[in-house]
Amino acid sequence: MDWYAGVIEVIDMRSFTSVWYWIALAAVWSTTSHWTLGVPFDAVTRARRAGGGEAQDELETLVRVNCTRLVHIMDVSGPLAVAAAFFLLTVLGALGFWYAIELAQAVFLIVAPLSLVGLLSVHNARVIQTRGIEGQALRTHLARMRFFNQVIGLVSIFITAFWGMWHNMNATVL
Repeated sequence: MDWYAGVIEVIDMRSFTSVWYWIALAAVWSTTSHWTLGVPFDAVTRARRAGGGEAQDELETLVRVNCTRLVHIMDVSGPLAVAAAFFLLTVLGALGFWYAIELAQAVFLIVAPLSLVGLLSVHNARVIQTRGIEGQALRTHLARMRFFNQVIGLVSIFITAFWGMWHNMNATVL
């Protein structure tokens, strides 16, 4: 019976008490931190170590392709995408915090900060594209953007952890 109870506890579908939620939260922010504007940060590091050359050309190509793609998507369907994002955030916020649905709270606490990262990505893609940033300036810009992504992630994890602890401490045991 002990083994069965342990398995059920690991597969628990409640959000803030589930180890899977916290693993997913860590995976989301780890991935978000690594992929800046759709470019893996190791490409930035490789270009910096190489001091330019082929690694820098590959980095600039990746950034140019991803910036062009992101700006085009926002130019074509930006208002619709923003409306859908606000609708999703409003629904999750209302279900989670007005109707006290734990899953909606948990998803909101992941998706809301990711929307800030998305906004930051669109802004930086436009800046890189319009200013034609290349070389060392591009690597610096991507490193700064990664830093802000990490700050958003850190604050998000901090708020989520405190909300989850508060929720677990105040939850009624059935």
